[in-house]
Amino acid sequence: MEIDSNRTTLAKTLQNRRQRLAGLIDFPVMLWSGCRMGRNFPANRFPFRASSHFLYFGGLPLERAVIYLNFGKLELFIDDSPPETTLWHGEMPKREEIAEKIGADAAFPLSELSSRGEGVATIAVQDIMTRHQQAEILQRPLGLGNNLSGRDRDLAIAIASLRMYHDPDALAELRQAAAVTVEAHKAGMRATNITNFNIHSPLQKTQTEATIRGAMEGVIIAHNMTCAYNSIVTVHGEVLHNEQYHHSLQPGDLLLADVGAETEMGWAADVTRTWPIIGKFSPTQRDIYNIVLAAHDSCIAKIRPDVEYLDIHLLAASVICQGLVDLGIFRGEVSDLVEMDAHALFFPHGVGHLLGLDVHDMEDLGDLAGYEEGRVRSNRFGLCFLRLNRPLKSGMLVTIEPGFYQVPAILNDPEQRVKYRDIVNWERLAQFGDVRGIRIEDDVLVTEDGCEVLTGGLPTEAEAIEELVN
Repeated sequence: MEIDSNRTTLAKTLQNRRQRLAGLIDFPVMLWSGCRMGRNFPANRFPFRASSHFLYFGGLPLERAVIYLNFGKLELFIDDSPPETTLWHGEMPKREEIAEKIGADAAFPLSELSSRGEGVATIAVQDIMTRHQQAEILQRPLGLGNNLSGRDRDLAIAIASLRMYHDPDALAELRQAAAVTVEAHKAGMRATNITNFNIHSPLQKTQTEATIRGAMEGVIIAHNMTCAYNSIVTVHGEVLHNEQYHHSLQPGDLLLADVGAETEMGWAADVTRTWPIIGKFSPTQRDIYNIVLAAHDSCIAKIRPDVEYLDIHLLAASVICQGLVDLGIFRGEVSDLVEMDAHALFFPHGVGHLLGLDVHDMEDLGDLAGYEEGRVRSNRFGLCFLRLNRPLKSGMLVTIEPGFYQVPAILNDPEQRVKYRDIVNWERLAQFGDVRGIRIEDDVLVTEDGCEVLTGGLPTEAEAIEELVN
């Protein structure tokens, strides 16, 4: 009999992961995949996305499934699809077929799950319906995020220690997501140039952000992938997570596109580029762009094992401050400006985060994954949004995404105006009014002797960006 090599590889990968988990804990674990939720009526459902913790050990995006892990063994609990579903969805794989593919030691219907509930640890899923089922089977309330306790917290720490360092099969998936994301961004740039606008739809009179979003997400869909998060494609880059796409594209605008693909198995990419609508940066736009690019490049050059990610963030802050001093926007010494969080006036978020099965990997566990044990979030204006604060290690995948934003809520805040009145040259800043927001983001793998930019196939230099748009 011929053996499916992909099936064999998946089963071995999952077996290795659960054996490593067994070496970290001495209690049984149940992980639920979750279920779809209805949108406006039950049969019209949102797309299903399985729990990332389930995917890491269960491998397949199965709906309404549970895995039971104990001493390295895996039992699968899932019901066979009823015969009438064949009419709507075609033939579905049977429980035993799924169990073989993922290397399960046994498989049972969901009705037998309650017999395994004693002494079990779990991680709560996002959908409320499944979370109720978890609490009912385990007969206890479940904590979320930073409120995990007892065995659930011990499990979260163990899972984080495994998922933080990517094995070869995970890296293969992450490289696929990165490659498709690079092509999506190139398609967005090619579709943008205002001199080449070609409006095909009689319903659309002007080019909008939605047009570019469609070009980019179309590439992802064509590779049978989904978006890892809601795409940000906007001429209002000062809105950090802008998810509106109705603004028309005008000469002089910059378009900020934060778009990433997710593979069928759930692994994510996360990339941002910013480019001029007309294919040419204005002098002021280029000045600011090059400051952000210098921060981006400096941070990536410093990435290697044992470097503190906090130091990477502070390096970005320092480079941005230096650039703004050179442009006459800031006054003062760079070290003093960073110490007083002046950079956060224009760079208010952290320089990046972990990346894996989640685009902000494992943030459902609160700060357990992002923060080294014993560390807590700062309340400083320039540090409070830092998502990762631990030393880097080989096998970690992180994003590097410095930015510059003119956020009215920050720059017009009376307290900030008073605090920073002597260091900001507001008249000089006004000359850069055509820069709402710029971000440059890549996915960077920490290697044994440095780093590898998985998304390095997408240019960052201003001239190369202009060439792609043109």
